[in-house]
Amino acid sequence: MPAILSRFENERILFLPVLRSRYFYLGLLALILGNELNFVSQTYLYDSISEGKTLPELSDMILDNLPVFNVSLLYDLFSAVTVIIVIIYIIHRKDYRSIPFFLVMIGILELLRGIFIVLTPLGNPPLFDGTNSIFNGFSKYELGVYPSGHTGCAFLYFLMVKDKWYRWIIFFCLVIVIVSLFFAHAHYSIDILSGLIFAYAINSFGNKHLKMFILDSK
Repeated sequence: MPAILSRFENERILFLPVLRSRYFYLGLLALILGNELNFVSQTYLYDSISEGKTLPELSDMILDNLPVFNVSLLYDLFSAVTVIIVIIYIIHRKDYRSIPFFLVMIGILELLRGIFIVLTPLGNPPLFDGTNSIFNGFSKYELGVYPSGHTGCAFLYFLMVKDKWYRWIIFFCLVIVIVSLFFAHAHYSIDILSGLIFAYAINSFGNKHLKMFILDSK
C-alpha cells in the first residue's frame, strides 16, 4: 500500500504543473469549441434538410466499385481505441507535459472540420445507411463528410505519439478505420484522403508554431 500511495503521489506531482499551465486550459478550450462547432454545423445541415434542401451526392471511383458491408462498429470502435492508446501512452511514458499539445491539435482539427463541413456541404455517400453500432444515438447528425474526422484524428494521434510501438498500434487502428469507412460507404475517398492531409498539415503547423503547448519545451 505505501508503494502504491508513493507512486500515486509521484504521478500527482508530475501532473500538477499541467493543471497550473494556461496552455492546458487553452488547449481544452480549443477542443471544446471544436466539438461544439461540429455539433452546431451538423445541426445546421440537419435543419437545412428538414426544410427541404438537398445535399449533393457524388460519384466515387472506389465506392462505386465496392460492395457495402455493415461494419460501422469497426470505425467507431477503433477510433475510440486510438484515444485510449494515447491516454495509456501519456501515462506509461509520463508525458504529461504534452497533454496541452494533444488537446490544442485535436481542437484545431475539429474547428477546421466544423468549418469545412458547412463550406463543402456534401451529402452522405448514396449507399450509406447510417451508423448501426453501440455508438449510435446521434444518427440524425451524421451529416457533413468533408473531411473525415475519424481518419484525421487517428492519423494526428499517430503523428504526435513518439514511441514506435504505440505508433504501430495506432497505425493498425488507423488502417482498420480507413478500410471500414470504405466498406461501410460512410465517407467519400476525398474525405478520407483529406482527413490524412488535414492532420499532416495541422501537425506540421503545430510543430512549427505551437511548441509552447509542450510544457518546458525550448
